[in-house]
Parts: sequence; C-alpha cells; structure tokens
Amino acid sequence: MHDKPLSELAGHLLNRRAGASRPARHHVAPDRFGLDEEKVLRFTDGTLDAAEEQRLAEEVAELLPLNWSLTYRGKERLHAVVEHLGGESELLRWLDRHPGPPRLTARLVALTSTLDRYSEDADVVEALRSLRAESPLPAELEGVLPPDTDAETLSAVSYRIEELLFERHPQGAARLALAATDWVRDAARRAPSASAQVGELGDLMAHLHQDISEADAKV
Repeated sequence: MHDKPLSELAGHLLNRRAGASRPARHHVAPDRFGLDEEKVLRFTDGTLDAAEEQRLAEEVAELLPLNWSLTYRGKERLHAVVEHLGGESELLRWLDRHPGPPRLTARLVALTSTLDRYSEDADVVEALRSLRAESPLPAELEGVLPPDTDAETLSAVSYRIEELLFERHPQGAARLALAATDWVRDAARRAPSASAQVGELGDLMAHLHQDISEADAKV
C-alpha cells in the first residue's frame, strides 16, 4: 500500500466522525462480534504461528467496518492489536501483508476513512458539484449518491462500501471503490479553481485506485 494514504490516515481510522459507520450501527448486533481473547493475547506476546496470524488478520478485517458497534471488550481487544502493532497506520500495513480479504479490506478502509475526512470540505464539495453538473455519473454510483451534492456525498460512498463489506461482498465493494476513486480524481482534475485540499484528495484517489485494483485482482 502507498505510504501517502497511510500517512494521511493516521488518527482517523478508529475515531471517525459521527455518522461515518452507519452500516455498523444499523445492521449489527454488537455482542455477536469480537476477537478471540486467547488469539489476541498470543499475538501480542509473539507466540501466534503464521497460519493463526493469517486467521487473526481475517478476523480483524471483518471487524474494521463494524468497530462502532463492538462492545467495550471487543473494542479493547481490537485496540490491543492496534497498540501492539504501533498504531492505526501500522494496523493497515499489517493487514496489507496478509493476502486476500485482509489486504483488500485494509485498502478499502483506507479509502472510506479518506472520503469521510474530506467529505465536508467546501472546495471538495464544489468540485464534485461542478463535475456532476457537467457529466453523468458512472453507472456504479447511480443509486448510491444522494440527489444533492453536499457534505453527505462522499460519506454516502463510504457507507455503501462498508455495507458491502459487512454483507461479505468485498469485490462488489472494490468495484464501487474503483469507480468512486476515478470519479473523485476526475472532479479534482477538472475543478475550476482547485484548492490545496482538492489537489491533495485527487492525489490520494490516484494512489488508492492503484492499491485497490492490485489487491482486488488477487482475492
């Protein structure tokens, strides 16, 4: 995974803005999800073998879109993994080292967190509004975005990606993610007066598009 999206992500993964994890709140019974305590303890003390670590990575990947709905104990175990690895960026790097769903999920979660982070930026919203007025939406975004282009536009994409991950459709989430990164990158490139934030977002979308495309090809 590119370092730039990870450096921009630091501090945003597990403490996202209110409303950013609607699938977790609306569809999940919190007590049904959590990490195995013994497995987490063995991971943090270095006694988990490679096969068990791969399975732990798969379990963590399943939880990331749902972290708002975990019980206190579930969050505590997830944070134990994060702290052992050295932080949120290192958590994604760790998942990225495990092929299949962990790697793809890590890259999709990096995207959803990035979209949520920029969703309320006025210049980003204006760039999206301008492109939407000029060009039809990609087919993958039809029915995903609300009618008006505002601070909820990018969050709507995050919501649908997380929903697809929860429903165990990672490749459907990847298809939507690739369409969204292309669309947002195009909006940044064609913005009438691109601010630093718009330019930065366009750069991040280019990196994330490549990352997700590579991971999706190997799931």
